Amino acid sequence: MLQWSHVEERMEASRNYWIGTAGSDGRPHSTPVWGVWFDGALYFEGGPTTRRGRHIAANPSVSVHLESGDEVVILEGEAYEIRGEERSLTTRLAEGFSAKYAASGYEPPPYSWDSGGLYRMTPRVAFAWTNFPHDTTRWHFD
Repeated sequence: MLQWSHVEERMEASRNYWIGTAGSDGRPHSTPVWGVWFDGALYFEGGPTTRRGRHIAANPSVSVHLESGDEVVILEGEAYEIRGEERSLTTRLAEGFSAKYAASGYEPPPYSWDSGGLYRMTPRVAFAWTNFPHDTTRWHFD
């Protein structure tokens, strides 16, 4: 079985995260986003008027998976737009985004999300494997 540290390492190192949402009508939607894994949650961006943002506002249940089909990490949980967070958090997130995506020219300032567009996804359940089905592991969170 895999250790939770395996999931955290993959989440921290990943460049792209696929977010799966469903709107109030049940129609699914998946989109890749950039994000930062921090303190047991995935922080990602997107305007509230995007399809992803509208879906999350109507139904916060989301899934997140990484790009690899060989070293799989899948998270299921809820995502919420966060606003008015403490500057210490947004400073650390801006540093995380900048460290990860500066080579692509993306270095957001800490006030980037003062008016919205930042989401926190907290997992309720997670799945991971590197040698299916031999090391398939599932975690549940409160």
